[in-house]
Amino acid sequence: MEKITTGEIAAAVGGKLRGSEEIIIERITTDSRNCATGDLFIGIEGERFNGNDFAESCLDCAAAVLTDRSISPPEGKCVIEVSDTKKALRDLAAYYRGKFTLTVVGVTGSVGKTSTKDMIASVLSQGFKTLKTQGNFNNEIGLPLTVFNLSSEHEAAVLEMGMNSFGEISRLTAIARPSIAVITNIGTAHIGKLKTQQNILKAKLEILEKLAPGGLVVLNGDDKILYSLKGKLPHSVIYYGIDNHMADVIASDIVLGNDKSRFKVEVGGESHSFVINEVGQHHIYNALAAIIIGLYLKMHTKDIEKGVAEFKTGNMRQSITRTGGITIIDDCYNASPSSMKAALKVLSQLGGANRTIAVLGDILEQGSYSEKAHREVGAAVAEFEIKRLITVGEDAKFIAKEAEKRGMTDSVSFSSNAEAAKYLAGEVKKGDTVLFKASRGMHFEEISDYLKKSLGE
Repeated sequence: MEKITTGEIAAAVGGKLRGSEEIIIERITTDSRNCATGDLFIGIEGERFNGNDFAESCLDCAAAVLTDRSISPPEGKCVIEVSDTKKALRDLAAYYRGKFTLTVVGVTGSVGKTSTKDMIASVLSQGFKTLKTQGNFNNEIGLPLTVFNLSSEHEAAVLEMGMNSFGEISRLTAIARPSIAVITNIGTAHIGKLKTQQNILKAKLEILEKLAPGGLVVLNGDDKILYSLKGKLPHSVIYYGIDNHMADVIASDIVLGNDKSRFKVEVGGESHSFVINEVGQHHIYNALAAIIIGLYLKMHTKDIEKGVAEFKTGNMRQSITRTGGITIIDDCYNASPSSMKAALKVLSQLGGANRTIAVLGDILEQGSYSEKAHREVGAAVAEFEIKRLITVGEDAKFIAKEAEKRGMTDSVSFSSNAEAAKYLAGEVKKGDTVLFKASRGMHFEEISDYLKKSLGE
């Protein structure tokens, strides 16, 4: 972070300043547990704690606090009082973002936001000093905190934007002010709250509200809802795809191996080969978006190829390990119907002739769509001829019911992770390939960790 004064901060957020306006702030945090000299602590009300309750005590270590409380600062410290600290956090991030001239890529979508963000950052980092969203810091707290990590050294930033209701991405894009916007797909994540996919599309399109003049929009052309926008957006749009041969950039000659995914893309009339050191067709979609952006920013093709090859998935995001002769696909971070189907396809490809076991849990936030969503997954289990199915949770039982309806004969359902973990540990044998996939709230890492420990990892 570049240094900023308390006077600048108070002006940016419209706050009441108590203390010196010349105190230098070197870092901004919302975590009272790690305040340090030179910090500005911002009190945020969360689900379990209200950070404003700790504002006064944070003055013992931080240089200043921003809070909704009336506090008199000790000598040499500063308090900035506002009525709404979350809004102040956003306003301050927007002000700070405005200090820098750089390429900002905003990434949203129902599925694949984080892996697409990471792929784009891997490519851009080959030619530019690049900042990216860490983990899933993609909300109204996380994105501002990411923006505060910008410095004058950065030439590009890749910022992930998540949402579960209207207006959230609108507020995020007002901070980020992207010059390039990527929408990966329109699925059913959060459909329980937004009711229809058209509403999800409307919410995702908020990313375009603050797109820079002359900015670029990159869309998945294999997504029928996104492709229906062709010719309707007042921006330059590039579509990518695999199945849609009308897309602008198309992956061909796809080869999915045990530990790599290979494909070709035509660039400037020449065919270029790309290798992703991860398994799965969904990674190719991520790479296509990154390739488009790299070419748009006039990067050398060899650098783009290198960035694609260096991409790695994050923790619990389809991490593949081999322990005790068992191949484990740990994809516990989150789930939607489309991401579950993609994961099942990877399971089928990796397992080959060996036994494949899918351990699947509830897909949350599906509302009235839940039974249909889980049955779609069950149909995929049967389609990919998964040998054994283990489900956990009430809604996941619909996965088993649909798979059985379509001919699957080896499935079992449990109500708890502990039951499923003990059962699985006693059933796996050398040569098996096991997939773990569920919504984050199901805490499926409990099952995968139990299995790994039982195998002696």
